[in-house]
Amino acid sequence: MSSPSTKLSNPKDLVGVNKVSMSVVPAGVIAEIAVAMTEGMNKYGRHNYREVGVRASVYYDGTMRHLMDWWEGTDIDPDSMMNHVTKAITSLTVLRDCMMNDNWVDDRPPKSKPFLHELNVKTAEIRIKYAHLSPKHYTEINKVA
Repeated sequence: MSSPSTKLSNPKDLVGVNKVSMSVVPAGVIAEIAVAMTEGMNKYGRHNYREVGVRASVYYDGTMRHLMDWWEGTDIDPDSMMNHVTKAITSLTVLRDCMMNDNWVDDRPPKSKPFLHELNVKTAEIRIKYAHLSPKHYTEINKVA
């Protein structure tokens, strides 16, 4: 049996390989998003966001709350019993869908001046300045049982 890279291709293969590759997205994550979207459907109505639109700030806030809970060590959202990361991804999925369909209110604050590049440079300088030190880092991976 030939390998996929040496296999003779039929015309469908030759066309299909140049299209969006859905196989690169993990199926388990898509399935978890589907469960979270099902929760939303049962709470608010199926595809409500497409009909009435969303405000960016509401979905940003929800996403950030889920990510902060997860970052601070709470993996599971007590309301849905789903992983906070899944809930954050689902919130962004709804926001992005509305953005793609021009059905969102852009209530972000006025644009700020770029700041990340300067802060990244400053952070690199700090790392270099203290490279000779080896402080103990208190993280879950370094926790002593």
